[in-house]
Amino acid sequence: MLLLLSGLTGQLFYPFISQLPSPVCSSPVLPVVVHSLLAATVQEDRIVASDFRLKEQLPQLTDRIVETYTEIGKINYLGHSPLPNYDEVISIITDLKDVLYPGYRRREGLHFGNITYHVGDLIDGLHDKLTTQIARALQHEDQIRQTEEASHDPEKPTDYEAKGQAMAIAFLERTPDLRHSLAMDVEAAYIGDPACKSLDEVIFCYPGFEAVTVFRLAHELHQLGVPSIPRMFTEWAHKTTGIDIHPGATIGDHFFIDHGTGVVIGETCEIGTHVKLYQGVTLGALSFDIDSEGKFVRGAKRHPTIEDRVVIYANATVLGGKTIIGHDSVIGSSVWLTRTTDPHTTVLLEKPSLRMRDDRPEELRPDANYQI
Repeated sequence: MLLLLSGLTGQLFYPFISQLPSPVCSSPVLPVVVHSLLAATVQEDRIVASDFRLKEQLPQLTDRIVETYTEIGKINYLGHSPLPNYDEVISIITDLKDVLYPGYRRREGLHFGNITYHVGDLIDGLHDKLTTQIARALQHEDQIRQTEEASHDPEKPTDYEAKGQAMAIAFLERTPDLRHSLAMDVEAAYIGDPACKSLDEVIFCYPGFEAVTVFRLAHELHQLGVPSIPRMFTEWAHKTTGIDIHPGATIGDHFFIDHGTGVVIGETCEIGTHVKLYQGVTLGALSFDIDSEGKFVRGAKRHPTIEDRVVIYANATVLGGKTIIGHDSVIGSSVWLTRTTDPHTTVLLEKPSLRMRDDRPEELRPDANYQI
C-alpha cells in the first residue's frame, strides 16, 4: 500500500489520488504536489521514508572523501595504466579448471568428438585474457620499482603486451604436465581417505584438492616471474576453501590435504612427495631476518622442509627455515615443533590428564558399588 508522508508536518496521508475527480487528477499541479511529499512504502507494517532534501549534503560528503585520496594515497590507485582486473583473473581460474577437468565443471555433454573444439576455444580465450592481465601486472610492478629507484628511461619503453603474451604462452604450454601432476594428487586423496568413494568425489567435493589445483596453477605463474596474479589465484582459493598456500611454496606429487580448513603453507616451504596434511596444520616461519635498516630480509628461507611420506595431523605447527622433518615421519596432533627430526620419527604430545565431572543431580547418580 502506498502512503504519502508530508515532509513539512510529518502528517500521514492515505491514498486519495484515485478518488479525486478526473479534472483534478489531470491537473499539471498535481505532480508537483505529489513530488513535494515524501514517498513511503508499507512493508509488513513498516513505513520506510526517504527525505530527498537530505541528499543535498552528498556532494559535500563526496568532496571530503576525494580529499582523502590525496591525503592517504597508499590505499587508492588512480593511475592511467589499469591494474589486473580481479573478476577477469577469477574467470581465468574457472576456464583453466574446465581445461584441466573437462566434463566436471561448467560444460556438459563433452566427448572425443567435440572436446578438441571445446578446449581450443578455451585456450584461445585464455591466451587473450592472460596476455592482458599479465601485461597489466608487469607494467604496474615496473611502475612501483621505478618510483622506488627513480630509474625510468622514457626513451626505452617496454612492450608489456609482448612480454605478457610470451609468459601466457609459456604458462599454457605447461598444462599437459600439470594434468599429470594433479592426477597423482587425486589418487593421493582417494587412497588417503577411507570415506572417499571415487576419484570423481575428490574432484567434485574436496576443498583440499581445490586448493592444491589453484596452487599448482599459481606456482607455475610464480615460477615464470608473473607478479601479483599468482597471489590473486591462491588468495581466492584461501577465501573459498580456508586453505592458505603461498604460490612460492614447492610441493611434490601425491600431495593430499584432508579436510583442510585452517591449513597454512608459507612461501619458502619445501614439501616432498606422498605428504599428507590434516586440518589446522601450520608450516610457518619462526623468526625473520632483519637488515641494518630494521627491515625484513626478503627471499630468505623462513619455512620448514617436509621430506617424503610424512603425515602431519590436525593442528600441528612446524616452524622455521632450518627445521627439517625427516622422511617417513609422523607428527601428531597439536604438536609444536621448531627443530629437525630424523627420518622414521614419530612426534607426539604426552598423554594429557583429563578431569571428568558428573553434573547429574544426586538422585540420578548410580549407587556406589564398593565390592571387590
